[in-house]
Amino acid sequence: MTIPTRPDDSMQCLFSALEPVSSEIKVIPRKRMSWEYKGKPQLYLFMQGEISLVRVTDGLVVASAYDPHIFGLGEAIQPKRYHILRVEKKSRILAVDVENALKIFDEQNLWRDVSTTLAYFNAYLVYRDEMVLQQRTYSVIRSHLQEMIGLPLEARLNTSILDYIRLRTHLSRSSILNVIFVLKTEKHIEIKRGGFLVAINNLPEKI
Repeated sequence: MTIPTRPDDSMQCLFSALEPVSSEIKVIPRKRMSWEYKGKPQLYLFMQGEISLVRVTDGLVVASAYDPHIFGLGEAIQPKRYHILRVEKKSRILAVDVENALKIFDEQNLWRDVSTTLAYFNAYLVYRDEMVLQQRTYSVIRSHLQEMIGLPLEARLNTSILDYIRLRTHLSRSSILNVIFVLKTEKHIEIKRGGFLVAINNLPEKI
C-alpha cells in the first residue's frame, strides 16, 4: 500500500489560475471552516501552515496538509459536506468563489487538471480507508508510522505518535502505547521524549 502520487503540475495550474482572483482570509487556529464564506460556496487555496480534513460524523482526521493544497473541488461539484476543514495552527489561506472558479476552468480549459486533482483525492481516500480498516491493530499503527515519517520534521515534533494515530483511528490509547513500547524497546523506531517520532530504523511486518 503506497501513498498516491500528488499531481503537482495540475495543482500548480489551478493555483496559477485561481490565485489572482482570490482573497486572503483570517482563520483562528483550531477553528473549523465552512465551505461557504459570506454566504457563497468557496474553494480554498491553502498556502502555508497546517490544515486538516475532518469527517463530520465522528471527527476523525482524514488527512492533513502542510504543503500548498486546494480544497473544495469536490464540494463545488457535489456539495454533500461529508467533511469539514480545521486549521491546526497559524496558516495562510486564500478563498475563491466557486462561481468564479468554474468560469475560469471553462475559459482556460482546466477541466483535465481538475479531474486529475479529484482523481488524486479519491485515491487518497481509498488509501486512508485501507489504513484504518485493516483488521490487525499493529498493521494500522505501522501504516500510520510510515505516513508520519514522511511528514516535515517540524510537524512530527509538534504532534506525538499517540495523538497522531488517535485522531485518525478509533484505536484505544492503550493499544497504541503497547505497540509503540514494543517497537521502541526493540529499536525499530526512535522516539524523542514526549512520544515524538524521530526515526524509523525498520518496521517488521508483525510483532
